[in-house]
Amino acid sequence: MEAQVYVGIDVSKARLDVALGATGKLLEVANDAGGIASLVARLVELAPALVVLEASGGLQTALVAELGAAGMPVVVVNPRQVREFARASGRLAKTDTLDARVLALFAERMRPEVRRLPDAQELELKALVARRRELVEMLTAERNRLGSTPKLLHKEITAHIRWLEGRLKERDGDLDRMLRSSPLWREREDLLRAVPGVGPVLCATLLADLPELGALSRQQIASLVGVAPLNRDSGSMRGRRTVYGGRAQVRAALYMATLAAVRCNPALKDFYLRLRSMGKPAKLALTAAMRKLLTVLNAMLKHRTPWSPQCPA
Repeated sequence: MEAQVYVGIDVSKARLDVALGATGKLLEVANDAGGIASLVARLVELAPALVVLEASGGLQTALVAELGAAGMPVVVVNPRQVREFARASGRLAKTDTLDARVLALFAERMRPEVRRLPDAQELELKALVARRRELVEMLTAERNRLGSTPKLLHKEITAHIRWLEGRLKERDGDLDRMLRSSPLWREREDLLRAVPGVGPVLCATLLADLPELGALSRQQIASLVGVAPLNRDSGSMRGRRTVYGGRAQVRAALYMATLAAVRCNPALKDFYLRLRSMGKPAKLALTAAMRKLLTVLNAMLKHRTPWSPQCPA
């Protein structure tokens, strides 16, 4: 019986460094259409048990799409998780080829779960949400800059702010049309938007950046977003529970929505005020409200249940 091969691929702008196993052969191909095609053909012949690569700011998108289309079991993992794995296994040096070998070893030892790859429409939605986030960040920077620059530059900055506001309005329209064009997304959006505090930004962010919503348990979804309390105990010492990691862009949108929900959503408001009356700090109570809101949304999508103030978490 042949040994299974676990492939690690380090992605950079110009090339792909490939390790066919933690101690196997190394390949190097260009990160372009020709290089990707030749690599996919080689991997189809090899039939690896798992192909693992890191999220690289979009540089991996074309490769992942081609591997998925070829039926390869491919997983995109968090770079920090792989780096911590490398340190734990004593691999402190870092080069592209070493990173590829670490990824192959990570695939072999950790066996990350293969999940469904997003289709073209989901990728477009994700790109639109990311572009909207960039526009908001640029708008914030320009508005802050306007108050600290000489009057000579005010006209230019004000014109740029108006231009950014126009682009932001256009992207919001694109998001709305895209969500309404798909019956599945329209159904999910209608369920989510019925919850007081959940607006178009959180709705689009959840659909684009948290496709697992409604498919996982409440503990799993809270951990994935990064709002699950983590223990910090040692011996008889009981440390404070903290939240850590997760998908920062989803957590940021959820935080802003929860700020509104604890004012306008009866269930979340009562929950938040009850925690505050028990002496819990405002930040802790708000984080707990974030987790409760996420749990409710997850349950609603899982069971296709419309919102009600008595909706159980």
